[in-house]
Amino acid sequence: MAERTVNSGGTNVRNVANVVIVGAGPAGIRAAQTLVAAGVRPIVLDENIRWGGQIYRQPPQGAGFARSKQALYGFEAAKADAVHNTMAALVPQVDYRPETLVWACDPQRLHTMHGGREAPVPFTHLIIASGATDRVLPVPGWTLPGVYTLGGAQVALKAQGCAIGERVVFAGTGPLLYLVAYQYVKAGANVVAVLDTSPFVEQAKAAPRLLSQPSTFAKGVYYLGWLRARGVRVEYGVTLEGIGGTAGVRAIRWQHNGRESSVECNAIGLGFGLRPETQLADLAGCRFVFDDLNRCWLPERDAAGRSSQPGIYLAGDGAGIAGADAAELAGRRAALALLEDLGVAAPSIPDLLDAPDAATIERKLASIRRFREGIEQAFALPKDPAARWPDDMLVCRCEEVSAGTLRECVRQDGVTEINRLKALTRVGMGRCQGRMCGEAACHVLADASGQTYAQVGRLRAQAPIKPIPIAPMLFDENVAAIPEEARDE
Repeated sequence: MAERTVNSGGTNVRNVANVVIVGAGPAGIRAAQTLVAAGVRPIVLDENIRWGGQIYRQPPQGAGFARSKQALYGFEAAKADAVHNTMAALVPQVDYRPETLVWACDPQRLHTMHGGREAPVPFTHLIIASGATDRVLPVPGWTLPGVYTLGGAQVALKAQGCAIGERVVFAGTGPLLYLVAYQYVKAGANVVAVLDTSPFVEQAKAAPRLLSQPSTFAKGVYYLGWLRARGVRVEYGVTLEGIGGTAGVRAIRWQHNGRESSVECNAIGLGFGLRPETQLADLAGCRFVFDDLNRCWLPERDAAGRSSQPGIYLAGDGAGIAGADAAELAGRRAALALLEDLGVAAPSIPDLLDAPDAATIERKLASIRRFREGIEQAFALPKDPAARWPDDMLVCRCEEVSAGTLRECVRQDGVTEINRLKALTRVGMGRCQGRMCGEAACHVLADASGQTYAQVGRLRAQAPIKPIPIAPMLFDENVAAIPEEARDE
């Protein structure tokens, strides 16, 4: 552990603390800023090449293409620039480790992979700002080449300077559906349709709650109008029937009011909102509860971001989807809670004259939650989605487990809990560790067993929470134990 001298209010307070932040998106960066202002030098672990997270993802330096922040982030360009500049100024004052994958957590120690080598990172205090990933519900044909998640489509555009196809359809529901479509069309891509499974009437009913954040609501209305003005087909209340093709995507079919339609395309961005990344919190021993708003199991936390585990704090979308603005606030709030637990007074931040205090942050987050409730009302998931999935549709592509296999297991073995289903069928045991298939498997189990989605439980996280190469660790630490002929291989 590293000894740090923390200066607060003119009083030196000596603390023995290793403070680690996982994630360098909006939450992680604001947490780091707050800690540095108090004299603490945290370790910041970032899986990406450059800071900013998914929402403010930056192209790799020297990537061979240049697009302005206005082009990359649209209305959010100024916010992205502020977050990027904040972290750039912090880099000399933190231990920043990009391209570092956190794959496991023991008591007061993280296991990371960087440059093909495993490196343990001890901590006394940990802020988990792990962000979110796409919520995926499968559609017949979803494993064809050319089908991407919405987040994957966004990464291709922001970090690689390319579109996912020549004729693109975005399908699913949620605000990200329209944002990514807008970003693609603005970049010059050919978006032939946006297919929203949520009915327009439900979106209209949610307007009063959405108007609690008028500027954000106005942006959404603008994206829709902008797309329509440029001839992009927008359909509401659709039921996605399937994706056609053999060697790749050729078309997508849907139903609306009993009538089937289709459109030719060679790439599809598919997504049903976002899902918090909670695996690391699970391995850290945090207690979980089912959250009706996020429609998933989340680690427990108080209003300040403290988890059920002393010294472990949660911030940003990894603790509950609320957006980039809320993530910045939650990152600062978690850092303030950490400092309070260290006995350090809240710092002032010279570059952020209106830096909110704890009470103000909590009020703002409560206001954002009302908007979040409106989002869930406007973009609800399809009701009982598994009821329409054919038996031969793959649910778990890593282990090639079909919906029929899962249903048969429920019928024959009386399975009622998702981890038992996992043990018997291997669903969720592949490279994605349930990120792509876990939610769908829970829906199949709930439908087949006559339970609610919450009643079937949650997939417990297992290390490694993301794919890692095994050979570098073996050769690093146990070279003498590896037979010479095996080393030659």
